[in-house]
Amino acid sequence: MMPFPIAATDAVAHAGVQPESCDVVIVGAGVLGVTAALFLRRRGLNVTLLEKGRVAGEQSSRNWGWIRQQGRDPAELPVAIEANALWRQLARECGEEIGLTTGGTTYIARTEAEMKTYADWLPHAAAHGVDTRLLTAEATDVLIPGMSRRPVGALHTSSDMRAEPWVAVPALARMAAREGVVIVEGCAVRGLDVQAGRVAGVVTERGRLRAPEVVVTGGAWTALLLRQAGIHIPQLTVRGTVAATEAVPDLHAGCAIDERIAFRRRQDGGYTLGPAGFHEVFLGRDVFRNLTRYLPALREDPTGTKIRLASPKGYPDAWTTPRRFSADEVSPFEKMRVLNPAPNRRIAEKMRSDFAALFPGAGEVRLKAAWAGMIDVMPDVVPIVDRCPALPGLTIGTGLSAHGFGIGPGFGRILADIVTGGAAGHDMSRFRFSRFSDGSRIRPGPAL
Repeated sequence: MMPFPIAATDAVAHAGVQPESCDVVIVGAGVLGVTAALFLRRRGLNVTLLEKGRVAGEQSSRNWGWIRQQGRDPAELPVAIEANALWRQLARECGEEIGLTTGGTTYIARTEAEMKTYADWLPHAAAHGVDTRLLTAEATDVLIPGMSRRPVGALHTSSDMRAEPWVAVPALARMAAREGVVIVEGCAVRGLDVQAGRVAGVVTERGRLRAPEVVVTGGAWTALLLRQAGIHIPQLTVRGTVAATEAVPDLHAGCAIDERIAFRRRQDGGYTLGPAGFHEVFLGRDVFRNLTRYLPALREDPTGTKIRLASPKGYPDAWTTPRRFSADEVSPFEKMRVLNPAPNRRIAEKMRSDFAALFPGAGEVRLKAAWAGMIDVMPDVVPIVDRCPALPGLTIGTGLSAHGFGIGPGFGRILADIVTGGAAGHDMSRFRFSRFSDGSRIRPGPAL
């Protein structure tokens, strides 16, 4: 199995030649960019997928590996349901083992107030026929035996899945390449090529690439890239630390979270751990510029965001990272091929300790690895997936707010239909670009 996460030092898997022109250029080869490229190619278009570093080198290989419908924003839920089906389809088609397993998602409640919150979300699942249900304390103990802390109950969706992100996304990229998508790793896009008021392609470190359609799925780097064309989105990035245990006994086959720790089984016999409700934001110019937009989300979870000092050098929102630069000069995207933040070691150790304390019968729990990712977030915790009204030919998919791996194929399919003029198939008003400029109220949730 491939080591985790993918790094800039990993061998280039897609050393494609940048063409002179194509029908669609996609910037950013995470799960969203890869699946959008695949579906566009299946619609008969010539697609070039450009990645400054490595396929899935950033958040798409650094996430928890959950593929969940449970707890989604109601507007996201239909897309998550579609993504669940697409993961099954793509896993069959790619012909590779990606660790796709139906183990369910479980939110463990320790208080009656938590159970009420879960019960309040249940009608959203029922409206779409999702098999989410409330579990009693006894049923929760049967589902996840051996826990040291007694639950009040749980919210459980048995059809939810998990996969190995550092395996799955590269496997989908290989399938896309076999089907004719030109993938070029190690090729940074320095800016959009704009002529006569519309997109005419991109300018990369290798020169111009002509295309009437450009899709930007650049994750943490999207706002910085779009700024070069005078397009501003209120995107921030937060650091999420993840840890992986050595092999331990089989405690639970699915994904679960309580008030302290999130965990899911991996194919190698260990568990991937994440902190419940904890992330870190580094201070930078974009934080101060967009702070008021994030106040509603901060009010809903005042203790979950920890403020850290200035972003490390080279990060998208570092004080020393230029906000504007020429397409003729080396860009920040080339200087930081793969954004590889150091994990919070204290949090990693706390996750190990919390997991060991929750399952005392598991024996000694040792960490195999710890890493971190910079998660692209939006003020209302749902993405922008839309045409850019100010620049014809530009489509944006960003700000998936730690939801991207599981829901990625659903939004990838939608991006393909947006570009080709097809029907999105879902109400996309929640994800429109203009919601941050048309006077709409910033409205996080109700997601869990």
